[in-house]
Amino acid sequence: MIRMATIGTSTITRSFLDAAAAVPIVAVTTAYSRDAGRAADFAAETGLESSASDLDALLSSPDIDAVYIASPNGAHGEQVRGAIDAGKHVLVEKPAVPTSAEFVDLAGAATSAGVILLEAMRNCYDPGMADLAGLLPQLGTLRRASLAYCQRSARYDKVLAGERVNIFDPAMAGGALLDLGVYTVAAMVALFGEPERVVAWSIPIPGGADGAGAALAVYAGGFVVDLSYSKITASDRVNEIQGELGTLTFEHVAQPTSARVSLLDGTVSDHTFDGRSNNMVHEVRRFADLVDTAGDTSADHARTLATLRVVERIQSAV
Repeated sequence: MIRMATIGTSTITRSFLDAAAAVPIVAVTTAYSRDAGRAADFAAETGLESSASDLDALLSSPDIDAVYIASPNGAHGEQVRGAIDAGKHVLVEKPAVPTSAEFVDLAGAATSAGVILLEAMRNCYDPGMADLAGLLPQLGTLRRASLAYCQRSARYDKVLAGERVNIFDPAMAGGALLDLGVYTVAAMVALFGEPERVVAWSIPIPGGADGAGAALAVYAGGFVVDLSYSKITASDRVNEIQGELGTLTFEHVAQPTSARVSLLDGTVSDHTFDGRSNNMVHEVRRFADLVDTAGDTSADHARTLATLRVVERIQSAV
């Protein structure tokens, strides 16, 4: 049994708990928050055995094997490092850390410590993403793709009112790219690999974060991918991949559950994938398998690094 603690009490942590409940070898026992009252309330609300507000004490506990980190992005690095140094396995929410250099350092530390470090990028572990990749040969030579994640945050109103909000705070690595845009980048990397060139632009909001943005990724051989992301506007548009023989559309870049392939010869085929309401279960299962078998994380880390490199190129281009 892998005994886990959570770090962070946001909505995503509740989704993690729901997913972890579906993985038999994982037992989440403890909720951590710097605020003892908040930790206790969260544990009581979610049915966890205990709570903690002393992170060093939690990480030194022999009753904890691993942690799930869902704190603000800017806090990930220090908390991941502390967990690794304490000999704990780490599942850390996307983006694992804001920069590729920091992830290289932490991945090396995890290897040296003999623990698993995994980024919780849920769409990359969703079987639907592999199913999409399996449909691509039907399209012939790929020429264009368009991936988007635009969802207006309820907390944007607080920003407009002059309040400081972590997910919109540049000092905490907040903003649209690192919160939602990173899903489009990760999907692009998973499906097509890392691009050769990137051009981009972003829309700043009060406080200095990017509220929305767009990027164009260029691949060798004449293939381009446009990425759109926003936390200040909303969209329910489909994602699209175009080849010389046809087009594939799918509905959600963070959780692909179905796709349509429309070929130029008039053939249309519909495909349904996993269909889970909470696709975080796949990343939790991958993490549990790696911990249980002392598995190889090199492919996982390579994808995380490629995604972070693209994110950095977008940031430097705007």
